[in-house]
Amino acid sequence: MWLVTFLLLYALQKAHTEDVGTSLYFVNDSLQQVTFSSTVGVVIPCPAAGSPSAALRWYLATGDDIYDVPHIRHVHANGTLQLYPFSPSAFNSFIHDNDYFCTAENSAGKIRSPNIRVKAVFREPYTVRVEDQRSMRGNVAVFKCLIPSSVQEYVSVVSWEKDTVSIIPAGSLWFGIRQNEQCSNAFVLPASS
Repeated sequence: MWLVTFLLLYALQKAHTEDVGTSLYFVNDSLQQVTFSSTVGVVIPCPAAGSPSAALRWYLATGDDIYDVPHIRHVHANGTLQLYPFSPSAFNSFIHDNDYFCTAENSAGKIRSPNIRVKAVFREPYTVRVEDQRSMRGNVAVFKCLIPSSVQEYVSVVSWEKDTVSIIPAGSLWFGIRQNEQCSNAFVLPASS
C-alpha cells in the first residue's frame, strides 16, 4: 500500500516538474493581413512562440506545406517567412496573393495561427477619370470618379477639382444646368444637399 502511494506521488511530482516552463502562445494573433509592395518584398514573423523553443512552420491555407522558391520565397530557420521583391512579370498568385498560416510545436503540443492574407501590390502609374454623363435639361446628372480596379482598394476620392481648384471635399457630385436663351450656367451641389 505504501509502495503504491509512493509511486503515485512520485509520478505526479515528475509530471508536474515536466510541465513547468512548457508552453505555446501567440505573440501577435491579430495579424490577419499583410499587404506589401512588389518592389520591396516583405518579412513576416510567425506570430507564435513557445518554451522550450518551438519548431515554427508555414503552410498555405489549404494545409499544403510551403517550400522555398529561390529568390522568390524563403522560410528562415527562425520561422520567418520572406517574400522577395519581384517584377510584375514574375507575379504568381499562388505565392504573392494567398492565405498562409504558421504552426508552433514543442513538448507542450501544437498551435496554429489564424490565416494571414498575404497580398502583393504593384507600384504603377494609374489615371483616375470622371465618367461622362448625359442628362436631359432640368434633370440631375451624377458623376462618378472611375478608379482602376488594380488600385481601387488603396485609393479613395478626397476632393473634386475643376482646373486644379477644389470644388468640394470627397463625395458624389450632382451637376445641374440652368439654361435660357442668353446663357447657360453650371452649378455644383454635394450629393448630400
